[in-house]
Amino acid sequence: GVSIGHSLLSLYEVYGDERYIETAKEMAEFLTQDAQRFGNGIFQHTVNSETYNFPEQAWVDTMFMAGYFLLRIGVMLDREDYFEDGLRQYHGHEDFLQDPVTNLYYHGWDNIAGNHMSGVFWCRGNAWAAITMARALELVPVTHPSFMIIEGSLRDQLSALVRLQHESGLWHTITTDPQSPLETSGSAGIAAALLTKGRIYNKYTQKSIDGILSKITEDGTVTGVSAGTAVMKDTAGYRGVPDKRIQGWGQGLALTFLAEVLKIKSNPY
Repeated sequence: GVSIGHSLLSLYEVYGDERYIETAKEMAEFLTQDAQRFGNGIFQHTVNSETYNFPEQAWVDTMFMAGYFLLRIGVMLDREDYFEDGLRQYHGHEDFLQDPVTNLYYHGWDNIAGNHMSGVFWCRGNAWAAITMARALELVPVTHPSFMIIEGSLRDQLSALVRLQHESGLWHTITTDPQSPLETSGSAGIAAALLTKGRIYNKYTQKSIDGILSKITEDGTVTGVSAGTAVMKDTAGYRGVPDKRIQGWGQGLALTFLAEVLKIKSNPY
C-alpha cells in the first residue's frame, strides 16, 4: 500500500509542499514500526485485502514498492534508520529470490514451505528488481558496503537477462519460456535498468527501444501489458494472465524507460 509514496516524494521534490512529505513520513513510520516481517526483518508481502494473506512470503515487487521507497525517503530526510531498513530489504530479497545458478530473480519465496512456490522467473518481477537496484546505485555511496552487493546482484542479473531478449527487443512474461507471451511492462523496466548501465548494453537497449515503441499506440496507450499477477501455481498460470487492458504499471514502466532514453540522449556521457 506504500507504492504511492514514490509519487508523494516526487511531488515534494518539485513543489516543496509539506503535506506530501508528512504523508510519506507516515508511510515510512508504518513500514519501520508496524509492517509484518519475517526472517531477518524482511517485509512480508501484503495487499489491502482481508481475503488474501501471504504469511512469511517474500515477493519481488516489495523491493520496489517498499525497499526503494525507504532508500529515497531516507536520503531525502537524512534518516539513516529508513535508509538502512531499505538496504535490509534489498539484501534480504536478494538472498531469498535471486537464483545462484541463473542469476534471475524468482517471483516469490515461501519461508514456511521453504520453496519458491511457482519457481518462475517472472518478467515484471525481474524488472522490479533490476530498476530498483539500478536506482539504488544512484543513492548508495560507493564507500558503503551495500553498494558492491547490489551492484554485483544487478550486474549478474542483467547479464542473464540480455541473453533471453527476444529478437523484437522485448522479453517473455516468463523470461525463460519462449512459449509465454511477450510482455511490455517488464520489458520496459528491464530495458530502463540496462540503460542505466550505459554503453556495455547498447546493442540490447537499441532493440528494446524499437520493441517498446511498437507497443505504444498513437494516444499513448501501452499495449501488451499483463494484468496484476499473483505468484501463480505453475507456468500455465502465467501464460494465461490477460494482457488486453491498459494498466498503470504498464504506463508507468514505459514512462520510466522513455525518460531514461531522453536522459541518455541529452547527456550521452
